[in-house]
Amino acid sequence: MALVDQLALESDLSDSALCQLLDYLDHPDQDQDGRVRHHLIQKAHQKRMEIYGNRVFLRGLIEISNYCKRNCVYCGIRAGNPGAERYRLTLEQVLESCRIGYELGYRTFVMQGGEDHAHTDAFLTGLIHEIRTAYPDCAITLSLGERSRESYQALYNAGADRYLLRHETADDGFYAGFHPGMALSVRKACLEDLKAIGYQVGAGFMVGLPGQSNQHLVKDLRFLKTLDPHMIGIGPFIPHHETPLADQPSGSVEKTVVLLAILRLMIPKVLLPATTALGSLNPVGRELGIRAGANVVMPNLSPLEVREKYDLYDGKICTGDEAAECRQCIQKRIENAGFTVDMARGDHPDWRN
Repeated sequence: MALVDQLALESDLSDSALCQLLDYLDHPDQDQDGRVRHHLIQKAHQKRMEIYGNRVFLRGLIEISNYCKRNCVYCGIRAGNPGAERYRLTLEQVLESCRIGYELGYRTFVMQGGEDHAHTDAFLTGLIHEIRTAYPDCAITLSLGERSRESYQALYNAGADRYLLRHETADDGFYAGFHPGMALSVRKACLEDLKAIGYQVGAGFMVGLPGQSNQHLVKDLRFLKTLDPHMIGIGPFIPHHETPLADQPSGSVEKTVVLLAILRLMIPKVLLPATTALGSLNPVGRELGIRAGANVVMPNLSPLEVREKYDLYDGKICTGDEAAECRQCIQKRIENAGFTVDMARGDHPDWRN
């Protein structure tokens, strides 16, 4: 209890204290009645209510391509997966998804995709310009992997507001083991470039990667505390049947919820999604995340015919729902959990355009 109260009061703990807290919560025999875990989640909920109230922001997710040049060993759309059925949305398809989303009330569009060589600066700046012209009151978020600073600048100049780039793990050796041919230093440099340019920036990590320890997670928490991003996306690792990690167990929903609560207390103003992966492992996983301090959900606006092709992990939910069904379903879930849906842009409190 004392560590949780200190974290809630000071928004930080030492690395050793963070590890001690995670170790304690990993052992039900120590926290037999769940009092410490419950106390942590209650403190995170209180902190979120102080800053955001009971609002949950909805973002419209558009998965624009599942081509990717990378070979991240956990990912179903990795370049080395010959079984992936590849697709790219045309500019017209993306704009149609935005039109549908706008009519449903969305005021943030999130364009997500693999690192696709076809997504040149010319194509993306043209796409961003079209969206910005048609929907000037909307936020445009990109999640398209590592690019040059010049590219990030061009996309920002075209009208992009936000960029999501999960760091995945803040340990150099651990990162290299899951990302062949890639370096954590490059990923960190990209995040610094994005912040310097003026984006609202998102980072984050996976919970339950094979071999992950609480020491690894403390490194993630410390990196995020130092980076101080506007958004943090975390979710449990879920294996994909056509990757080298196919036979590994999934990460824990419970551990992810604990880490969401810790992040809410460490970085109180952060925008914190309850991810689809949480809902894929537990029917009420997103609700558990929201109760622990998460305040963003990203329903899918992608065309129905490509939903199943953006196959990052096995068992992904909402691949068969129409956009309107998805919107209505998640609103009902959020309201049943005691929160309200906010369809506004939902910018970070300290961000000024």
